[in-house]
Amino acid sequence: MRITMIHGQSHKGSTYKLAWSLAEKLGGEVTEFFLPRDFDKFCTGCTACIVKDEKLCPHYEKLLPLTRAMDEADVLILASPVYVYHVTGSMKAFLDHYGYRWMVHRPEKSMFRKQAVCISTAAGGGMKAANQDMADSMYYWGVAKIWKYGKAVGHLSAGAAEKMDRDMEKLAKKILACQGRVKPGIRTRAFFEIMRKVQMKKPSNGADSIYWKEKGWFGKERPWKRN
Repeated sequence: MRITMIHGQSHKGSTYKLAWSLAEKLGGEVTEFFLPRDFDKFCTGCTACIVKDEKLCPHYEKLLPLTRAMDEADVLILASPVYVYHVTGSMKAFLDHYGYRWMVHRPEKSMFRKQAVCISTAAGGGMKAANQDMADSMYYWGVAKIWKYGKAVGHLSAGAAEKMDRDMEKLAKKILACQGRVKPGIRTRAFFEIMRKVQMKKPSNGADSIYWKEKGWFGKERPWKRN
């Protein structure tokens, strides 16, 4: 199993430890990135990635190692502590760069066969909103199965820490049980079909339409089908 782990912060606190607890229980090879250390750019809003080609993004080369690692992974782990009831600015800036990969534009085929986990912690609350920030992008990328785990760690007792470890053990078992046979649920597949119809109405020489046609998605091919 190949795991790509992306941390929304550079310090190794509670969120980091939870993410690694899960990764160790899953086993396999882990590729790890820290934000903003490994990617520190803000989207400029030029729309070049959407309208023309993602390679025209001024940050394309710097982002490429993270993009490749995500595409090659079986499981994605996005971990962010809660900052003002949402993900960190670094995580948000990272996700902003993949607008062109949303199903309304040019989704990456491999995403439809992956599992992903959103992990967040906070002293008090906000974990649900922070996890949803990350889950929104992964859903619209087409990720087949998305898991979420949030925990308040402000006054963590020994018993609570042990429970979190058990929670990660249970989650790892669920992920491993799905490994190799996961496929998108009906909601994702239905949304894909809606986007397919949208794409068929777009100009045939547009970047999105050309991409969908090349993938065979205007016909019977679908990204979650295995050859």
